Amino acid sequence: MPNMRESDLYQPIKTLLMARGFEVKGEVGAADLVARRGDEPPLIVELKLRLTLALYHQAIARLAMTDHVYIGVPRPIGKTARRALRDNLSMCRRLGIGLITVHKTTAEIRCDPGPFNPRKSPKKETRLLRAFDRLTGDPNDGGATRHGLVTGYRQDALRCAAHLADNSPAKGRDVAAATGVKQATTIMRDNHYGWFARVEKGTYALTRAGADGLAHWAYSWED
Repeated sequence: MPNMRESDLYQPIKTLLMARGFEVKGEVGAADLVARRGDEPPLIVELKLRLTLALYHQAIARLAMTDHVYIGVPRPIGKTARRALRDNLSMCRRLGIGLITVHKTTAEIRCDPGPFNPRKSPKKETRLLRAFDRLTGDPNDGGATRHGLVTGYRQDALRCAAHLADNSPAKGRDVAAATGVKQATTIMRDNHYGWFARVEKGTYALTRAGADGLAHWAYSWED
């Protein structure tokens, strides 16, 4: 929202909270906004024009005063708005803080503070362990290599390419038997890296790109 100030966030959020029965005051102690409703614990909102790490730090610090802490920001707009909102909602829930967004004169509570109980995904865990077991050695050093990430799939493709470098052309079943790569025929047929050329059905040769790939990825796939 162009030319918006932090103070422009205050009134819409105050109006929202007052409609819920809160008495609201601004700039109380270290907090941007404090609200009270009867004998309930205080509610704090920290206001900023954009979501930053410093804002999250502020909100976490306020949890020493009350469990009811929100951050208030303008509603994200633009192409990445939906993803930005989803990612920050996830962050707020994990930290146990609430999120309020403001659009023009309207404030909306996106999530309330509360304990976070993450749901585990057995499928994602299985996929992670499968990728771990498929990868030979530790070729990435915790990050990308000069040419990109080494994956188990790429290592299998390199084994196929290495066999073809000395035995080109070759049938897929022979490549699979020689390399131990069960999916050799599928890898060469799909040819994601441009390393293989189909000579005839089930038979493949190494391309110039494949030879270059072997040179570029040397020592990233061998046992």
